Amino acid sequence: MTVTLLVAGLVLLLGALVQGVVGYGMNLVVAPLLTLIDPSLVPVPLLLIASVHALLAAAREHDHADWKGVGWAMAGRLPGIAIGVAVVALLPQGPFAIAVALAVLSCVGLSLLTWRPSPTPRSLLVAGVASGTFGTAAAIGGPPIALLYQHAAGPTIRATMAVYFAVGTLASVGALALSGQVHGDPVLHAALLLPFLVAGFWLSTPLRRFIDGPWMRPAVLIVAITSAFVLLGRALIG
Repeated sequence: MTVTLLVAGLVLLLGALVQGVVGYGMNLVVAPLLTLIDPSLVPVPLLLIASVHALLAAAREHDHADWKGVGWAMAGRLPGIAIGVAVVALLPQGPFAIAVALAVLSCVGLSLLTWRPSPTPRSLLVAGVASGTFGTAAAIGGPPIALLYQHAAGPTIRATMAVYFAVGTLASVGALALSGQVHGDPVLHAALLLPFLVAGFWLSTPLRRFIDGPWMRPAVLIVAITSAFVLLGRALIG
C-alpha cells in the first residue's frame, strides 16, 4: 500500500501543479491513472481532494475571480449535468467521448484561426451546459469554460476556474454523501493523499509568474488539446 500511495501521490502532485498554474486539467489526467493504480481512489477520494485544491486556488486569487461569470456558467451547468446523466444512460460512451474530444479540438482550432471567444452571459450559459454535459458523461468539464477565458489574465482564469470547480465539486461531493458513498475509507484515502496535493499546489505558486502573460493562452490551449487527446485515447482503447 505504501508504494501504491506514493505513486498515486506523485501523480496527484503533478496534476495539482498543472491545475495550480493553468487553472484546470488535473482530474482528466489524474483520474484514469489513479483508476489504474487503485480503483478505490476514484471517484470519492479524488473529488474530495479536488474540492480542497479548488478552495485553495479560490482563496489564493479570489480578488481576480469573475463571480458573475461563474454564476452564468453554473446556471448552465445544472441542466448540463441532467443532460450528461441522460447521455450516460442512453448513448454508447465510446462514440460520445470521441465526439466530445473532437468538439474540443474544433473549438481550439477555431480559436487559433478566426474565433475570438469571450465570456459573455450567453456564451457562459452555453459553455456551462457543455461543461456539465461533458464533465458528467465524459469527465472533461474544464475546457468549455477555460476556452472562453483564454484571452484573460492568468489570475482571472485561475481564480474563476477555481470558484467554478469549487462550487461544482462540492455539489458532487454533497450528492455522493447523500447517497452514502462518502464514508470512512474514501475519506481516509483522501486524507493520506492530501499532503501531495498541497505540495503540488504550493509548487505552483512561484511557477505562475513564468506562465502568466503571453504564455498563459498557449498553456490553456495546450491543456485543452491534451485533455481532448487523452479522452480520445481512452475512448479508442477502451
